[in-house]
Amino acid sequence: MQRIHCNRFMRLFAAVLMAAAPAGIWGASSVNLLEQSSKNGTVMYWDTLSGTGLLEKNGHQVSFRTGENVVLLDNRKLALVDPPAVKDGTLTVTQDFIDELERFFKTDNGGGSSFRVGAIIVDPGHGGKDPGAMQEHVINGKKVMIREKDITLAVGKMLYARLKAGYPDKKILMTRDTDVFLTLSQRTEIANSVNLKDHEAVIYISIHVNASLDKKASGYEVWYLTPDYRRTVLEKDKTTDKTLFPILNSMMEEEYTTESILIAKFIMDGMQSQVGSLSMSRGVKAEEWFVVRNANMPSVLVETGFLTNEKEAALLNDSGYLKKVSLGIYNGLSAFVTHFERSRGFTGTR
Repeated sequence: MQRIHCNRFMRLFAAVLMAAAPAGIWGASSVNLLEQSSKNGTVMYWDTLSGTGLLEKNGHQVSFRTGENVVLLDNRKLALVDPPAVKDGTLTVTQDFIDELERFFKTDNGGGSSFRVGAIIVDPGHGGKDPGAMQEHVINGKKVMIREKDITLAVGKMLYARLKAGYPDKKILMTRDTDVFLTLSQRTEIANSVNLKDHEAVIYISIHVNASLDKKASGYEVWYLTPDYRRTVLEKDKTTDKTLFPILNSMMEEEYTTESILIAKFIMDGMQSQVGSLSMSRGVKAEEWFVVRNANMPSVLVETGFLTNEKEAALLNDSGYLKKVSLGIYNGLSAFVTHFERSRGFTGTR
């Protein structure tokens, strides 16, 4: 599991605090960050819901949040800047912000580092005494009981097999590969106990099936953890300066949020490509309550469809369709892994 090296952070942060603080935004001219990034050849990822963003250029990354005057540089050090703001629906920054980042992007990155995804954890939801959602349907003239735990396990096994074949150099794990019951804490303990090398990250994907009183409800969706839920990412007892802990923890939490959003979007694209018109996309969504809320890593939850919908239940009972779903999820994860490793990773080093 990747963690920030707190002592290094405190030394760097102290150095930043001793430096002259940048000019505030009051009275300074505003620049449209999206337009300026396009002009400067900077790749920008922006999530309006969480107010967090990521800028990439020349192998460097800068993570930021609106209203905050602290940014995270290459996931290893903090810097003080004029805080980004949203004005009339437009993300704006000062010219000083742009100039400061351009100077950073021009620095030598030391030839890059070996950031990589070291492990992927597949979590088939429910199991054993917990069947999840259930609904009986008549499929091809026969009564069939559709159980969430069966569908999640089938998709999980297919995804696991694809990941094992595609990434023999990575740890591919399942929280369960049989019809057994696991508590939510057991699932996240499995994820949080994975041992990784330096510069390695782990991602967690939980698979579920939807249900609704509205029998017409249908489609698949991908959820990520909203930043409103604050996980304790750093080990508090190892942070000697307790006043810095909330800042460091919040910055690392925002990194996990950004990554989770990207994973969710990549998976959604992958599923749309495979499923096509067979089922509809319900989009990427954010919530605080689901199983991955205590996993200290980028995490998403995939709702593969509604078993309460007669047409979709028939699809979810078809192994051919589940192969399409698993391939879509795999392609999305693969796209994220490629992006993550190309960009030298989003999470900090130990």
